[in-house]
Amino acid sequence: MIQMQPIFIDDHTFVAVSVELPKTNLLTVSNNIGYIMCGALDVALLNEKLKDRKVIAGRAVGVKTIQQLLDAPLESVTYEAEERGITKGMIGREALLKMI
Repeated sequence: MIQMQPIFIDDHTFVAVSVELPKTNLLTVSNNIGYIMCGALDVALLNEKLKDRKVIAGRAVGVKTIQQLLDAPLESVTYEAEERGITKGMIGREALLKMI
């Protein structure tokens, strides 16, 4: 099943998407600038082979729900995210606010 819903953080709107797959869930919260995602995100791929795309993204591991993704510290972030002040260890919702 795929679920999509708006998420509001400090009056800013983001889109949360949850995809239920066998034995795992894919989770992401995004806006038109960037996103945070569950452990399925390959930050190294974005930083190395796709760096010309300048993707602003962060990865949180061990999360099973959108709420956990918002509350979890980011395990890794892209170089472009770092340029916006998003850092490893930053909570998901804080990182999203840097994408405004």
